[in-house]
Amino acid sequence: MSREMTNQQNDGEPFVLFELAGTTYGVRSRHVQQMEMVEHITPVPNALPAVEGVVLARGQVIPALNLRVRFGFEKSPYDLRTRLMVVSSRGRTLGLIVDTAREFLRIPHGAIEPPPEAVTGLSGRYLEGIAAIGGRMILVLDLDEVIDLGEEPAAADAGAAGRQLTGDGNGNRDV
Repeated sequence: MSREMTNQQNDGEPFVLFELAGTTYGVRSRHVQQMEMVEHITPVPNALPAVEGVVLARGQVIPALNLRVRFGFEKSPYDLRTRLMVVSSRGRTLGLIVDTAREFLRIPHGAIEPPPEAVTGLSGRYLEGIAAIGGRMILVLDLDEVIDLGEEPAAADAGAAGRQLTGDGNGNRDV
Protein backbone atom coordinates (compact mmCIF):
# COMPACT_ATOMS: atom_id res chain seq x y z
CA MET A 1 0.00 0.00 0.00
CA SER A 2 1.40 3.40 -0.93
CA ARG A 3 2.13 6.09 1.64
CA GLU A 4 -0.45 8.35 -0.05
CA MET A 5 -3.23 5.74 0.36
CA THR A 6 -2.30 5.22 4.01
CA ASN A 7 -2.48 8.97 4.63
CA GLN A 8 -5.91 9.16 3.00
CA GLN A 9 -7.22 6.33 5.20
CA ASN A 10 -5.80 7.99 8.32
CA ASP A 11 -7.15 11.44 7.42
CA GLY A 12 -9.49 12.62 10.12
CA GLU A 13 -9.73 12.38 13.84
CA PRO A 14 -10.61 9.41 16.07
CA PHE A 15 -13.92 9.59 17.91
CA VAL A 16 -15.54 7.49 20.60
CA LEU A 17 -19.11 6.72 19.57
CA PHE A 18 -21.90 6.13 22.04
CA GLU A 19 -25.66 5.72 21.95
CA LEU A 20 -28.25 7.67 23.81
CA ALA A 21 -32.01 7.22 23.28
CA GLY A 22 -31.40 5.39 19.98
CA THR A 23 -29.13 8.07 18.48
CA THR A 24 -25.39 7.78 17.84
CA TYR A 25 -23.17 10.54 19.21
CA GLY A 26 -19.44 11.14 18.87
CA VAL A 27 -16.83 12.68 21.19
CA ARG A 28 -13.23 13.25 20.15
CA SER A 29 -11.21 10.42 21.64
CA ARG A 30 -8.53 12.82 22.91
CA HIS A 31 -11.09 13.99 25.51
CA VAL A 32 -11.99 10.48 26.72
CA GLN A 33 -9.86 9.23 29.60
CA GLN A 34 -11.64 5.95 30.22
CA MET A 35 -14.91 4.04 29.95
CA GLU A 36 -16.30 1.76 32.59
CA MET A 37 -19.49 0.15 33.76
CA VAL A 38 -21.68 2.27 35.98
CA GLU A 39 -21.29 0.97 39.49
CA HIS A 40 -21.92 3.03 42.60
CA ILE A 41 -22.95 6.66 42.27
CA THR A 42 -23.08 8.65 45.50
CA PRO A 43 -25.89 11.22 45.41
CA VAL A 44 -25.03 14.74 46.49
CA PRO A 45 -27.53 17.22 47.93
CA ASN A 46 -28.68 20.22 45.91
CA ALA A 47 -27.08 19.03 42.68
CA LEU A 48 -28.44 20.04 39.29
CA PRO A 49 -31.05 17.55 37.98
CA ALA A 50 -28.68 16.06 35.37
CA VAL A 51 -25.97 15.39 37.97
CA GLU A 52 -26.63 11.92 39.37
CA GLY A 53 -23.94 12.37 42.04
CA VAL A 54 -20.24 11.64 42.27
CA VAL A 55 -18.20 8.56 41.42
CA LEU A 56 -14.71 7.36 42.24
CA ALA A 57 -12.78 6.84 38.99
CA ARG A 58 -9.13 5.81 39.30
CA GLY A 59 -8.86 7.44 42.70
CA GLN A 60 -10.47 10.71 41.61
CA VAL A 61 -13.91 11.88 42.77
CA ILE A 62 -15.79 13.28 39.77
CA PRO A 63 -19.38 14.36 39.07
CA ALA A 64 -21.53 11.90 37.08
CA LEU A 65 -23.69 13.64 34.48
CA ASN A 66 -26.68 11.74 33.07
CA LEU A 67 -26.74 12.74 29.39
CA ARG A 68 -30.35 11.54 28.98
CA VAL A 69 -31.45 14.12 31.55
CA ARG A 70 -29.03 16.76 30.26
CA PHE A 71 -30.47 16.46 26.74
CA GLY A 72 -34.09 16.41 27.91
CA PHE A 73 -34.75 12.70 27.25
CA GLU A 74 -36.63 10.38 29.57
CA LYS A 75 -34.41 8.82 32.21
CA SER A 76 -34.01 5.04 31.95
CA PRO A 77 -32.69 2.44 34.39
CA TYR A 78 -29.05 1.44 34.10
CA ASP A 79 -28.24 -1.99 32.67
CA LEU A 80 -25.13 -3.97 31.74
CA ARG A 81 -24.62 -1.85 28.62
CA THR A 82 -24.77 1.51 30.44
CA ARG A 83 -21.36 3.16 30.54
CA LEU A 84 -19.62 5.92 32.43
CA MET A 85 -17.42 7.74 29.96
CA VAL A 86 -14.86 9.84 31.85
CA VAL A 87 -14.04 12.93 29.81
CA SER A 88 -11.79 15.91 30.31
CA SER A 89 -11.85 19.29 28.61
CA ARG A 90 -10.46 22.69 29.59
CA GLY A 91 -9.23 21.37 32.92
CA ARG A 92 -12.60 19.87 33.94
CA THR A 93 -13.13 16.14 34.36
CA LEU A 94 -16.46 14.41 34.76
CA GLY A 95 -18.28 11.21 33.92
CA LEU A 96 -20.95 11.08 31.23
CA ILE A 97 -23.56 8.38 31.76
CA VAL A 98 -24.57 6.98 28.35
CA ASP A 99 -26.72 4.06 27.19
CA THR A 100 -23.81 2.24 25.56
CA ALA A 101 -20.31 3.08 24.30
CA ARG A 102 -18.13 0.58 22.53
CA GLU A 103 -17.06 1.90 19.17
CA PHE A 104 -14.16 3.97 17.88
CA LEU A 105 -14.27 5.59 14.46
CA ARG A 106 -12.00 7.94 12.55
CA ILE A 107 -14.17 10.68 11.04
CA PRO A 108 -12.67 12.60 8.12
CA HIS A 109 -12.37 16.33 8.80
CA GLY A 110 -14.61 17.26 5.86
CA ALA A 111 -17.37 14.83 6.87
CA ILE A 112 -18.56 16.94 9.83
CA GLU A 113 -21.17 19.42 8.65
CA PRO A 114 -22.58 22.24 10.78
CA PRO A 115 -25.97 21.39 12.29
CA PRO A 116 -28.98 22.55 10.22
CA GLU A 117 -30.47 25.89 11.23
CA ALA A 118 -33.55 24.15 12.63
CA VAL A 119 -31.43 22.63 15.43
CA THR A 120 -28.88 25.37 16.03
CA GLY A 121 -30.96 27.08 18.72
CA LEU A 122 -31.23 25.83 22.27
CA SER A 123 -31.85 22.23 21.21
CA GLY A 124 -28.62 22.16 19.22
CA ARG A 125 -26.34 24.03 21.59
CA TYR A 126 -24.49 20.81 22.45
CA LEU A 127 -23.80 19.94 18.80
CA GLU A 128 -20.62 20.82 16.98
CA GLY A 129 -21.86 19.14 13.82
CA ILE A 130 -23.33 16.10 12.14
CA ALA A 131 -21.41 13.46 10.18
CA ALA A 132 -22.95 10.99 7.75
CA ILE A 133 -20.65 7.97 7.67
CA GLY A 134 -21.55 4.69 5.99
CA GLY A 135 -25.27 5.43 5.99
CA ARG A 136 -25.33 6.47 9.68
CA MET A 137 -25.87 9.86 11.21
CA ILE A 138 -23.43 10.72 13.99
CA LEU A 139 -24.10 13.79 16.11
CA VAL A 140 -20.73 15.26 17.08
CA LEU A 141 -20.85 16.86 20.51
CA ASP A 142 -19.39 20.19 21.55
CA LEU A 143 -17.97 18.76 24.76
CA ASP A 144 -17.28 22.16 26.32
CA GLU A 145 -20.99 23.02 26.07
CA VAL A 146 -22.06 19.62 27.38
CA ILE A 147 -19.93 19.80 30.51
CA ASP A 148 -20.65 23.47 31.23
CA LEU A 149 -22.96 23.07 34.20
CA GLY A 150 -23.59 26.81 34.47
CA GLU A 151 -27.14 26.38 33.23
CA GLU A 152 -29.53 23.60 32.40
CA PRO A 153 -30.89 23.00 28.89
CA ALA A 154 -34.18 24.55 27.87
CA ALA A 155 -35.86 21.13 27.58
CA ALA A 156 -35.26 20.44 31.26
CA ASP A 157 -36.11 24.00 32.29
CA ALA A 158 -39.40 24.05 30.37
CA GLY A 159 -40.97 21.54 32.71
CA ALA A 160 -39.19 22.93 35.73
CA ALA A 161 -40.54 26.47 35.87
CA GLY A 162 -40.59 27.46 39.48
CA ARG A 163 -38.56 24.42 40.55
CA GLN A 164 -35.40 25.36 42.38
CA LEU A 165 -32.35 23.91 40.60
CA THR A 166 -29.83 24.56 43.34
CA GLY A 167 -29.73 24.53 47.05
CA ASP A 168 -29.37 27.97 48.57
CA GLY A 169 -32.04 29.92 46.66
CA ASN A 170 -29.58 32.70 45.79
CA GLY A 171 -28.55 31.29 42.43
CA ASN A 172 -25.39 29.68 43.79
CA ARG A 173 -24.91 26.27 42.25
CA ASP A 174 -23.50 23.20 43.86
CA VAL A 175 -21.86 20.15 42.30
